[in-house]
Amino acid sequence: MIRSMQREDLEVINEIYNDAILNTTALYKYSPETIEQRIEWFLAKEKNNDPIYVYEENGQVAGFATYSQFRPYPAYKYSVEHSVYVHKDHYRKGIGTKLMKHLIAEAQQREIKTMIACIDSSNEGSILSHKKLGFCYTGEIKNAGYKFGRWLDIVFYQLDLKGPANPNEL
Repeated sequence: MIRSMQREDLEVINEIYNDAILNTTALYKYSPETIEQRIEWFLAKEKNNDPIYVYEENGQVAGFATYSQFRPYPAYKYSVEHSVYVHKDHYRKGIGTKLMKHLIAEAQQREIKTMIACIDSSNEGSILSHKKLGFCYTGEIKNAGYKFGRWLDIVFYQLDLKGPANPNEL
């Protein structure tokens, strides 16, 4: 089941996020985040009206997804960058894809024009999932980060959506 994230989900969301920090190159961070930081993140998402969804399986949160404006300038208001994280005990169940499809539908409803994915270039699973959902490769930045004793490259994938019928500059 996919549903909107609630404040009660923050502990498990933080657990999922911190596991990604400590054990993967999905996030170019070194230190786990505190629950206070996760609460601030949640409140900022609420304030900005950014969608945050969780995938619940047998009453437990198995993953989460969100997006926010690509960059903090007005002209980017129709472009979003998304994030999807799945609990390590629930990999390879299609949860990430289900969450992505839900985010895409939400973006369509909100008249978003472009969804952007920034992916570590070694994350073949995420790249393949994005390609299957229609995202196209748009570029690479070499040596963008340094983690686990090596230089990391990022790749960008983009999904163009219908966008607004009458975009504006307001």
